Amino acid sequence: MPQQIQYGLIFDVDGVIADTEGINARASIRMFEELFGLAGVCRDDFEKGLGRGAAAYVRAAAQVHGFEMTEEQVKQATHRRQENIVAILKKEPSPAFPGVLDLMHAAMESTDFRVAIATSSSRAISEAVLKAAQIPYQNFTYITGSDVTRKKPDPELFLTAAARSGIDPTRCVVFEDAPDGVKAAKAAGAKCIAITNSATADKLTEADRIVDSLAQIDLETIRRLLSA
Repeated sequence: MPQQIQYGLIFDVDGVIADTEGINARASIRMFEELFGLAGVCRDDFEKGLGRGAAAYVRAAAQVHGFEMTEEQVKQATHRRQENIVAILKKEPSPAFPGVLDLMHAAMESTDFRVAIATSSSRAISEAVLKAAQIPYQNFTYITGSDVTRKKPDPELFLTAAARSGIDPTRCVVFEDAPDGVKAAKAAGAKCIAITNSATADKLTEADRIVDSLAQIDLETIRRLLSA
């Protein structure tokens, strides 16, 4: 009997699995006020740092406000931001976006799919998100920003996820919500489905497909995309 073809599904976390971008922004806004007395920071200020790791995320907002952060300040900021995010997630529900769990469970029940989580976030933050969203991440390959040295748009994160899943990246679909994440997926040689949870469609045009919700995607759609 011929060997089953293996396909890989690689999920980003923030803005793909759950609506955490608002939580990230709130935790970071609070951090700037607590540590540096910087008021007036808003969610849009973080846009250029989306999907690029905690340091790039906080620097993006700081630069909008003309605040040039030292390396020590960035270290303090990312640590406090992480504490704030985990505290918020313990108090507030953060359910998975529509279609996420259905797609994951379908893949788990299929003989020709494997699932991976690949996020630029730290283990502490991403695990808090996954637990809050009731994601069965213990069954998946799980790569965080701590496992790689280069951040998106570099493809290292997705190449590592594919390698640890034992699947060629060209046989993988990456689910992303940020422009740099889309660039990273394509640079890895994977197909990319972008979801407009965090950025508008006009900023995600490098993706192979753009959707408003993963409820619009099923395994047959992915098989066709990977076979095209």
